[in-house]
Amino acid sequence: MAKFYTKSSKKEEMHLAPTRRTIDFLLNYSKSLNVTEYNDMKFETILN
Repeated sequence: MAKFYTKSSKKEEMHLAPTRRTIDFLLNYSKSLNVTEYNDMKFETILN
């Protein structure tokens, strides 16, 4: 008979505190990302 292994259900919450530099980087990256759909394909282009 198979044994079922489970992790404890107690979850630890992680509180992340990103720096302003990280937030700016992600925002600028998302602004420069262009996604073009053609038929059933997606093309991702970085507009730098």
